[in-house]
Amino acid sequence: MAIKRSIRLECEKCKEINYLTFKNAKKHPDKIELNKYCPRCRQVTKHKETKKK
Repeated sequence: MAIKRSIRLECEKCKEINYLTFKNAKKHPDKIELNKYCPRCRQVTKHKETKKK
């Protein structure tokens, strides 16, 4: 059975949380790092997975 967890993606430059998504925690136990568009920076930057508060 897949373990789907909701995660938040935070911009590395401005530290703003821009995206909410899901990941399969069983297949991908490491933290996700994606290139996504940041509306605050107005450019494509790296977004890292953060802890859910």
